[in-house]
Amino acid sequence: MRLVQITDAHLHADKKARSRAGVPWRQFQQVLECVIAERPDIVVFTGDVSQDETAASYALACQALATLPCPWFWIPGNHDQPELMLAEHPLLEEVDLEQWRLLLLNTRVEGRAYGRLGSEQLSTLAAQLEDDNRPTLIAMHHPPVAVGAAWMDAIGLQDRDAFWQVLSAYPQVKIVLFGHAHQAYAQKHCVAGAEIGVYGCPALADQFMPNSESFAVDEASRPGYRVIDLHGTEWQTWIERVAV
Repeated sequence: MRLVQITDAHLHADKKARSRAGVPWRQFQQVLECVIAERPDIVVFTGDVSQDETAASYALACQALATLPCPWFWIPGNHDQPELMLAEHPLLEEVDLEQWRLLLLNTRVEGRAYGRLGSEQLSTLAAQLEDDNRPTLIAMHHPPVAVGAAWMDAIGLQDRDAFWQVLSAYPQVKIVLFGHAHQAYAQKHCVAGAEIGVYGCPALADQFMPNSESFAVDEASRPGYRVIDLHGTEWQTWIERVAV
């Protein structure tokens, strides 16, 4: 099974609107063309679909995502409005991937750049993992790890320690995907003696400078996406960049 992660489109209602380093709508379309060529079985959009938080921006996103040859799912980021997303396309908490399962977590905190799961969602996560021991992939918007950029780490997942504590009891969790950081990231996170693959993804819009103390756009990097091929309980994953 092939899963593709996309993230952080930061779309506007105006297709011609610019970001700091490009035109988000054009970049979104160009990346999707490449994603389609990967022949994915599923696409996961890990948040910040919109920048201007308008209904029109989500309608545009769905217009483009409808060209995908497979089911797609999304979760809200800190810039998103879940009610407007839901009006266009479902917001699910779990997807059956046959041998695997995908859990979609909402880390958005109203009016804040940082993320949090909260005790209720963490309890739900534990119950979901208790109920099914298939290999599990978790997707969220905010990084549950430090990515090495001080300003970004300050607005990552605030209750990350509680998140990893939940996962420590469930070795079936193999992969955690996140957005928000606007950069590639790949590390193994050791939890209770087991290694979990933790992966970030280039943005569809602007890229952020890795290992930066303060906010900076990486104008030398290109938009991209992450491919994950699932084989039994194993997987391979890599980043593809797109010339825009």
